[in-house]
Amino acid sequence: MATLGVVLLLAGVAGPASSLQPRQAISMAKKPLNTTFTTSNAKGGKSKKAAVGSSKLVFDKSKLPSRHVTEGPARAPHRSYYYAMGMTEEQIHRPLVGVVSCWNEAAPCNIALMRQAQSVKKGVDASGGTPREFCTITVTDGIAMGHQGMKASLVSRDVIADSIELTMRGHCYDAMVGLAGCDKSLPGVMMSMLRLNVPSVFMYGGSILPGRFKGKDVTVVDVFEGVGMHSAGKMSDEELHQLETVACPGAGACGGQFTANTMAMVSEAIGLALPFSAGAPAPDEGRDAYAVRSGEAVMNLLAKGIRPRHIATRKAFENAAVAVAATGGSTNAALHLPAMAHECGIDFDLFDVAEIFKRTPYIADLKPGGKYVAKDVHEIGGIPQILKALQIGGLLHEDCITVTGKTLGENLEGVVFNENQKVVYPVSKAITPTGGVVGLRGTLAPDGAIVKVAGMKILTFKGPARCFDCEEDAFAAVESGRINEGDVIVIRYEGPKGGPGMREMLSTTAALYGRGLGEKVALITDGRFSGGTRGFCIGHVGPEAALGGPIALLKDGDIISIDANKGTLDREARETERAGRRKSGRAPANTYQSGVLRKYADQVGPAVKGAVTHAGGKAEVVTYADI
Repeated sequence: MATLGVVLLLAGVAGPASSLQPRQAISMAKKPLNTTFTTSNAKGGKSKKAAVGSSKLVFDKSKLPSRHVTEGPARAPHRSYYYAMGMTEEQIHRPLVGVVSCWNEAAPCNIALMRQAQSVKKGVDASGGTPREFCTITVTDGIAMGHQGMKASLVSRDVIADSIELTMRGHCYDAMVGLAGCDKSLPGVMMSMLRLNVPSVFMYGGSILPGRFKGKDVTVVDVFEGVGMHSAGKMSDEELHQLETVACPGAGACGGQFTANTMAMVSEAIGLALPFSAGAPAPDEGRDAYAVRSGEAVMNLLAKGIRPRHIATRKAFENAAVAVAATGGSTNAALHLPAMAHECGIDFDLFDVAEIFKRTPYIADLKPGGKYVAKDVHEIGGIPQILKALQIGGLLHEDCITVTGKTLGENLEGVVFNENQKVVYPVSKAITPTGGVVGLRGTLAPDGAIVKVAGMKILTFKGPARCFDCEEDAFAAVESGRINEGDVIVIRYEGPKGGPGMREMLSTTAALYGRGLGEKVALITDGRFSGGTRGFCIGHVGPEAALGGPIALLKDGDIISIDANKGTLDREARETERAGRRKSGRAPANTYQSGVLRKYADQVGPAVKGAVTHAGGKAEVVTYADI
């Protein structure tokens, strides 16, 4: 295994700069913090100390949200509930820390989260806090993909943030550690942290290990592409069955630089997660040690008064966008970063993200456009290796504070870039000089669009439109061989409001590759793409069709021109013709007239702003953390 040039800087405690093997790094992560925590007692008198070291961290309950449920005679009924759950008087009067996970049995992404949450609780408890565990929902894209269930995916991001907010508000928790494993749960949990603004630490549940098929590493995307190969007669029933049984060997999120691993990398780059914590695969023995450390770290943040909005500044969001572009990350990051910034009251939309993408070199050879998966990044030194390369290249704001209590630059001081590997390149030897993700604008996308170009050789495309008003119709055309080389597939009325829910199109894009069309066709949509999508696939086209955007006016045979070098997306037409079409264009009625999808359609904003559902931090009168 390659040598790691790393220094563990966890919870504000710096270890010696050294070259560590993974097991050595795990050993250091298991060492306890050297701190003493002081909490006030039930009557506000003398303090009680929970000593685990030499320095003091003092908590004043009169300034913490939990005072509303634990302090004073009027809260005797509230305290009786805590006694009913076996809590001691000391535990009741400590700071209360919400430990939320997205655990469920829906998919392998989430099944390890409850175990890791128990380790977080140990860290909180050992550091003078009282952990209170709860769960929230997830919708797993791999299972929701390719049918009406995908309409629930993006909606779940906001439901996750809302449900965490309600649990934290209702029970007056003082701090939070959030664990997430699948695509929308990562931004959903981080959005809740930024919204509530209580001291918080994020922790990723870890990626899945790659499967092996015919001597090669495979992921779930290979299975999706296998469906296309099967329909084209290039893969037998037996081969497809064998592939599906080995592609996903255990717990963890999809292994490539898809949405989950992209947003996990964002959690470290933006400073909301401990260094190295996002890289280890779900089965790795070090993950529980990092969970303990995350519990300790949140108490350190609470004592120091460091809140998520101190961390997630405009500069920190720019760091996150740089990391996404440099690794050919998921285009969904261009939706989630604006939504996270919205929670802080920071203006950071698709065009801000795209501008950073445009000037950032592509340096990480990761699937789906490249060769390697998250496990390989972990083995060469983890996400700090990516950040170190970007730091050396002068592409990061190093003065951003992080959950270690130190700046990003300080966290990277002891990290030595690993020259003995081919996963991450120095900026000076970048795979391509511009980022793996590109923003587009033009007559078809006045409000912008996004495309992942990592691994692509041809960055321009022109061809006739083949228009479909839902993904199912487009997929059927691909499966039946009705799509020809040179076509530009248009899938519309799949935007945030028109879908509703802005579905991903992995089933269709993977089927194209399976049938050998790959980069021989292009696809544009007002919906989204999976982080596992590859090829000339353009999403987030805005305004969306349901709002009368130009994509709604397209007809079969219209010539569409795409130039990822210039960042343009246009229909070749005269303005008089375009105006005539605008008068006749009509959106189909939304068939979802009850339940959460109707509610979402009524509330959701445009993709360019992150498809958010509320007014955000700018409209805020009082932050939850200040109650």
